[in-house]
Amino acid sequence: MQVKTPEGQPNPPPPSFVRVIRGLSDATLSIERKAITVLMFLLTFLILLNVVTRYSGLSLYWVDESAVYSVVWLTFIGGSAMTRLRMDFAVSLLTDHLSEKTQRIAKVIAGIGVVAFAVLLAWMCWLWLDPLGIAQSGFDPKAYAAKSFNFIYTERTQTLNWPTWVVYMIIPIFALTMTVHALANVLEDMGLAAVTKFPEFSLGTAEGIN
Repeated sequence: MQVKTPEGQPNPPPPSFVRVIRGLSDATLSIERKAITVLMFLLTFLILLNVVTRYSGLSLYWVDESAVYSVVWLTFIGGSAMTRLRMDFAVSLLTDHLSEKTQRIAKVIAGIGVVAFAVLLAWMCWLWLDPLGIAQSGFDPKAYAAKSFNFIYTERTQTLNWPTWVVYMIIPIFALTMTVHALANVLEDMGLAAVTKFPEFSLGTAEGIN
């Protein structure tokens, strides 16, 4: 599984397709880091605004829903970033008793499972959102709903009155970014490239969380 090199010789550079995938993953992670920061500040502001307006008797009815959607987006974006940072959940009760080589193989198999899940999720989102179908209906939500009985483009949120598909877009985004991150991890676990460290991500270790 590991790339073998002569003693004392530096490891050869990773193949071009590996560099492309890792570069795309790193760029995505950088965007996710900024998005997480913005969403955390937004969520804090919304909670404080909700407390102040409720205490003053001038409650804003749309704040609660905004906070909920902020948490939803923050959860999906954070979950994608955690995949690249290798902070996703793992049960190592069995693998702890395996040899080092077998552990590496098990890690690759688990990583391929994550890639498969992300790809299947992206495919489900394609069927659910049906971009070709809405395009064939002239981007008319009512005509598309009457034809397909899919009301994703006609529904709106309760208080913000936003199209619900805008809020749900985080799911296909998550599927795509998770696919890229998981694929980068698998290529590293296969020994095609060194495992990337992210010192700028303070949550990259358990100590950072605590």
